[in-house]
Amino acid sequence: MAQISILGCGWLGLPLAQHLIEQGYRVKGSTTSPHRISELKHAGIEAFVIVLSVDETSGSADAFLADSTVLIIDIPPKLRADNSESFFEKIKTFIQTKVINSTIKKVLFISSTSVYGEEPILITEKSIEKPETLSGKELLQTEHFLEKQTAFKTTILRFGGLVGPNRHPAKSLAGKMNIALPNAPINLIHQNDCIAIISTLLENEVWGEKWNAVTPFHPNRKEYYAAKAKEFGLEPPHFETNDASGKIIDSSKLMASLNYSFMHKEGI
Repeated sequence: MAQISILGCGWLGLPLAQHLIEQGYRVKGSTTSPHRISELKHAGIEAFVIVLSVDETSGSADAFLADSTVLIIDIPPKLRADNSESFFEKIKTFIQTKVINSTIKKVLFISSTSVYGEEPILITEKSIEKPETLSGKELLQTEHFLEKQTAFKTTILRFGGLVGPNRHPAKSLAGKMNIALPNAPINLIHQNDCIAIISTLLENEVWGEKWNAVTPFHPNRKEYYAAKAKEFGLEPPHFETNDASGKIIDSSKLMASLNYSFMHKEGI
């Protein structure tokens, strides 16, 4: 089977790499931390330290890409710090100086539904993007840049809020006060579904497309997070009192076109 390079073997990228290896793919993976190399190698990944910046890509990027036909970009923007570098510019430099001259012919970019903003409507892949956050704006800019490239085909996969092992927003919201949008629907997706969807896209050779990927389960935030806080034994969050709602991300295209059935629904 094809060799795949995964830029970013973190919370999602590492188990994704392990799953793809089990499926018979040869996988190269990157990390920014030298101390994680042994962890990746133990998982069967050919591991590399790669660090992106707006001026250059440091590490063994050429070897990381060599002989791979598919590149999965799975790194978060991390734009919270005032002095953080532009996510878009880092990806742009990596693509222009490394990827374009490599054997990569297909790119799968892991993006986010934050590119749509918060307008309270049903969101499909045809909806107009209106990002309100800095990370959403940078992700959309990166999407547009990748789609314009002619050296490879790009597929955009927009995940909702990620949940799974050691990760759930209910834990970070526990006990917090005056949280906005109590009646807004949740738009979450479990790690297992993320991995299965990526695998399905690779198996079906679906390139040059955009996909929303959110579990079709949308109770309002106040009820959902109160129930989850109780399940986890945490203090429930306290929401503002208002009637404002929020968007619902529609994943019908994914389910219909790829015949995909979500593994985690009400129990997410």
